[in-house]
Amino acid sequence: MKHLDFWFDPVSPYAYLAFERLPQVLEGVSYHVAYRPLLFAGLLRHWGQRGPAEIEPKRAWTFRQVAWLAHRHGIDLQTPASHPFNPLPLLRLALACGGHDGRPNRRVVEALFHHVWRGGGAEALDPVRLAALRERLAPEADPEGDDVKQSLRTATDAAIALGVFGVPTVVCDGRLYWGLDGLDLLRAAIDGDAWFERDAWDAAARPRPGVVR
Repeated sequence: MKHLDFWFDPVSPYAYLAFERLPQVLEGVSYHVAYRPLLFAGLLRHWGQRGPAEIEPKRAWTFRQVAWLAHRHGIDLQTPASHPFNPLPLLRLALACGGHDGRPNRRVVEALFHHVWRGGGAEALDPVRLAALRERLAPEADPEGDDVKQSLRTATDAAIALGVFGVPTVVCDGRLYWGLDGLDLLRAAIDGDAWFERDAWDAAARPRPGVVR
């Protein structure tokens, strides 16, 4: 059985699409997924990047592309009224529902993604909607407790230490697969594609010094 770590932040439409696609992409594979919430903004700060929604032409392209991808794969997607938004309440709720190890199950993660991306275009942070979601999920811990807040910081730091720079990222057998399109690479690796058995994976990422800005 393959073990996968699925790093995500519900603010990302690509993470939502990958969450929905993962069971289809891995059909026929014996696997277990650990869902790992992290703060995407923390990754951006660490790696010195701006979010795609912070650059207007990139924001417009991103939402056109995710709308097309949702259409292509038959996934319901309704962009929330405001985006980007602060995902901290949702991330903390996920961890608070995660039991002793702070790792939420698929049912919890699905509820979070559907709250954001199947909410009829409503505000993801609407207090009434958030309260209803919290009541439905019935977290074991206080989402606003210091332990949960620290767990999110620790999880984000752990992801950075692994080299995670964006969401979604799936980690399998020590390799990182980023983005919705990274799922095809993941399946190929699990299926034993010969490309992964040679040095191609490492050779492709070999540094090639050039212009430094």
